[in-house]
Amino acid sequence: MAATPGGGGGGNGGGGGGGGGGNGGGGGGGGGPDLLSLVASLDASLLPCLPARELQAVDRSTHPSHQVDVERHAADFMEAAKTLQLYFIRAQHRHQPSREEALKKEIAALEAELKVKDALMEKQSKLLRHWQSLLEAQKNTHIEELERV
Repeated sequence: MAATPGGGGGGNGGGGGGGGGGNGGGGGGGGGPDLLSLVASLDASLLPCLPARELQAVDRSTHPSHQVDVERHAADFMEAAKTLQLYFIRAQHRHQPSREEALKKEIAALEAELKVKDALMEKQSKLLRHWQSLLEAQKNTHIEELERV
């Protein structure tokens, strides 16, 4: 009797998956199933796992058919999870800039950094020339004082 709710849940999940598939076809741009249908598929594959596992626990037996059911449902769930993971990986790759765009952005950032560093070097060079002139003046003053002595 515990398998009945799982079977009903699987049917509901299957219906949700079919509706989601229609949404995926309407999207057109993705070329694959949409997020809602993938989540519905994951949900539908999880529901049968619970009653099968409960049935195995209630019987407290190592009956091979119960173990096979649990393993099959778990494998279905893992397959749905992998499909959902691939969806997210593809979505992530779609939103990443192309290699050319990334290189242009990096070049622009490096050029901006170079301008900042050039300005800093110019400022430090100016300060260095100022200190050199002060030291040269001080040196000349000391030389003049030594010549007087």
